Amino acid sequence: MRSRTDPAAAVVIEDDETIGRLLDRALRGNGYRSAWFRTGYSGLAGARREQAEVVLLDLGLPDVDGVDLARRLRSDLPDVLLIMLTARGDEIDIVSGLDAGADDYLVKPFSLTVLLARLRAHLRRRAPSGPGLPVTVADLTVDPAARRCSLAGTEVLLRPKEYELLEALVLNAGSAVSREDLMAQVWDENWFGSTKTLDVTMAALRRRLQLAAERSGTACIPVLSTLRGHGYRLDPPPDRDR
Repeated sequence: MRSRTDPAAAVVIEDDETIGRLLDRALRGNGYRSAWFRTGYSGLAGARREQAEVVLLDLGLPDVDGVDLARRLRSDLPDVLLIMLTARGDEIDIVSGLDAGADDYLVKPFSLTVLLARLRAHLRRRAPSGPGLPVTVADLTVDPAARRCSLAGTEVLLRPKEYELLEALVLNAGSAVSREDLMAQVWDENWFGSTKTLDVTMAALRRRLQLAAERSGTACIPVLSTLRGHGYRLDPPPDRDR
């Protein structure tokens, strides 16, 4: 396990010579232990070998579809911070990448300063900050110290951002949480621009909790309510005590 003073292992998977070299140098210059790969399969092997904590993934690769590769990376390295780099700015492409397991995305051309700031914010939020007590709403329990959630005693597997979004809402159960506060807590306090990533992550979280409840058959999950023009609120299920 890496100590807090060791450099984080970063892998760049980018076939463009100019962009790849620029990213590799920027990461090394900012304290990361970086490795750059020009194809998807070599990058996947390199990420496994290095036990990468950060992967910058270009979606337009010559040998494999970037979305498929994102799924492989998320499966093989569940805790990796996966950032998509894409020239595809359409919403459907961004949604597909996030659904495949990416934590964030940047549309080319992008600012290196913004990329490095987002990496710092993501890694800072993943750093341990001391244990918290488990919180239960209905049959759902969130354990901040273990970064786990369970439904009626059965663990529900969530992607990192899905868990962090759920934790933010559970810790504020019954209270409205604005989109801006959720973006600051779960993504980056300096986030600017579209918050579609929040909506995509919320939709995925709802699906996972609903599937877990259906598998249980009797478990009751909290209600994740959309507050139009404001944000979201987590409440106990209606008629819980009737």
